[in-house]
Amino acid sequence: MRLPLITAQSIAADVLARGRELDLQPLTVAVLDSGGHLVTLAREDGASNLRPEIAQGKARGAISMGAGSRLLYERAKIDAYFIQALNTLSHGSLVPVPGGVLIKADDEMIGAVGVTGDTGDNDEICAVHAIEQAGFVADTGG
Repeated sequence: MRLPLITAQSIAADVLARGRELDLQPLTVAVLDSGGHLVTLAREDGASNLRPEIAQGKARGAISMGAGSRLLYERAKIDAYFIQALNTLSHGSLVPVPGGVLIKADDEMIGAVGVTGDTGDNDEICAVHAIEQAGFVADTGG
């Protein structure tokens, strides 16, 4: 199954809406397809300039390891060298903190959402909400 642009845009919009409902800091959301390619990106007013790269790095890490970025975060606590090696291999493009969530349909990974701007836990909450609103299963890696 592919992740259509209209679906990715809807997920991104739902992430931002959930962030506003929770009164979070300005969010940035990236939605990537299963190959790790950017499908859509949205950055709220007031979000800092590095947020698009962080959002993509959270989602890219999830896709690269086949599990949400919370798993990378937990793994970094016990095996920092492994995570550093992964980051080196990916030319510094992985962000191993919560907020990168896989999108699954029928047990197949079809993409990932990366959210940044508030705490990792809050970023993850918004990603999970939006993925589930779209009718998919969210895999946080936790």
